[in-house]
Amino acid sequence: MTSSMSRRGNCWDNAVIESFHSNLKSEEFQYVKFNSLSDHEVRERVDHYLTYYNEERIQEKLGYLTPIKYGVVAA
Repeated sequence: MTSSMSRRGNCWDNAVIESFHSNLKSEEFQYVKFNSLSDHEVRERVDHYLTYYNEERIQEKLGYLTPIKYGVVAA
């Protein structure tokens, strides 16, 4: 992963990705001890979460649709 390059403490530069990272950390890594996973395990968990986030997880701001379904409806 590549870290964000915004100014320290300024979430407004990258608000969308900062929100996603917050969701990722709280939903996928909340109960994982720091440095307890290998790089491979982290990549697998992030890949799994991306699939879940885009294809299964409904979002209120998208009219209770998943991002993929919202993209089809909006197109």
